[in-house]
Amino acid sequence: MDAEEYRSIISNAIDREVEAYTFYRTVREKVTDENLKNLFNELAGEESNHRKTLEGLKMKEPGKLGFNTQRNYKVAETLETPPLSADLKPLDGLVIAIRKELDAMQMYIQLASLSVDPEQMALFESLAAMERGHKARLEDIYTNMAFPEVW
Repeated sequence: MDAEEYRSIISNAIDREVEAYTFYRTVREKVTDENLKNLFNELAGEESNHRKTLEGLKMKEPGKLGFNTQRNYKVAETLETPPLSADLKPLDGLVIAIRKELDAMQMYIQLASLSVDPEQMALFESLAAMERGHKARLEDIYTNMAFPEVW
């Protein structure tokens, strides 16, 4: 992987974090439940922090970050997703959010597996764990909303 390909991967990750942030802020304004408003606001804040972390990584050279640059991992091919829209039914919005969190989690797992620097690997694993937590929270909400007879 060369420097341009590396920056492209990180840029795509940043774009996805910005997209998720925008989605959560937009949905926050459309929901009436105060708990959901707080959840979406919190998720937006976490996505903003992820963006800042990735922007710091983008400024470094791939060789200094500890990536194995001799292999083509095709990470960029996994990053394309349809644009988010807040003009959806609440359950559909949750489904998109869950899928976005899953995609982000998988992306960070892949970036961790590309890393040869333990500190960098830990950073990506931490980001993946955060996304996994977001996904679990959203799935709980979805289950309660989609299947109210369960609770």
